[in-house]
Amino acid sequence: MTGPLRVGLVGYGLAGSVFHAPLIAATEGLVLDTVVTSAPERRQQARTAYPDVRFAASPDELWARAGELDLIVIASPNKTHVPLATAALEAGLPVVVDKPVAGTAAEARGLADLAEQRGLLLSVFQNRRWDNDFLTLRALIERGELGDVQRFESRFERWRPQLKGGWRESGDPEEFGGLLYDLGSHVVDQALVLFGPATRVYAEADVRREGAEADDDTFIAITHAGGVRSHLYVSATAAQLGPRFRVLGSRAGYVKYGLDPQEAALREGARPGPGWGAEPDTSWGALGAGESPPTGGGTPVPSLPGDYPAYYAAVAAALRDGTPPPVTAREAAAALDVLEAARRSARDGVAVTL
Repeated sequence: MTGPLRVGLVGYGLAGSVFHAPLIAATEGLVLDTVVTSAPERRQQARTAYPDVRFAASPDELWARAGELDLIVIASPNKTHVPLATAALEAGLPVVVDKPVAGTAAEARGLADLAEQRGLLLSVFQNRRWDNDFLTLRALIERGELGDVQRFESRFERWRPQLKGGWRESGDPEEFGGLLYDLGSHVVDQALVLFGPATRVYAEADVRREGAEADDDTFIAITHAGGVRSHLYVSATAAQLGPRFRVLGSRAGYVKYGLDPQEAALREGARPGPGWGAEPDTSWGALGAGESPPTGGGTPVPSLPGDYPAYYAAVAAALRDGTPPPVTAREAAAALDVLEAARRSARDGVAVTL
């Protein structure tokens, strides 16, 4: 491939406008060529941010001119991910799909099979692998500073007592709404990356808010093949927020509060550049044993900068140089195995063996 890789972006809602478009535009070797949206206000928003962008009213317009594009990014509602990814691959186009890539692990593996048959890249946008806290924790584990990790606690909690509406809060099974498949996709993926395959899953999923249809307060417990236990919490109803990470090892523990700053920066219109992903020392986590960071215990651990731009840089490298994609559909399928087991566990009140 010569010249910049031309990207067609399907969807310009939250995912498309806040995450994908800015990161694509900031990646050397990629250019945002076409945005698929029929909403006039979203077209105007995209045109203001990217004056040279073209528009399409439907994804079919992209397949019709597949020769003009080098990559399709699917940032549309969850229920459209599989049919759109299938159509893009059948049109001969590499694909990035927002998480969750599919509603079931079987569908994800079917997409992976199709991509392999066509010799095309298929990657899933698991951007939280490039959160500052996750990168910092991964480095601590790799250096052995925690010893043998015994328990991994991960929380993605928010206080949103009022419903926002939209498909993400829908109870329609076809929408794959609710926090289990939304934030759960992130925390499960992170746990599997750190600690390997799951052998047993237990979950509790509740609908707390008045008028809510989908789970908004969910807990997932994973037993990993290596013996680590992951306790994962996702909630929109947490009146007091717990630590983002609490990781207990045989030598020390690591506790980190607060969310990676990149999403907030992107929402506010900031774009990747010098100092991107850094956070102040007041937000750093702490490493120690027998003491509590909130009361002054432990040694502060400088947070590595978050690096969402690394995802699309790796996608560009994979397309140009044939390097592995940053996240594969088969990795996403393994996370969906856990999410499906969690849904069964919460429904039936039993632990599920994988």
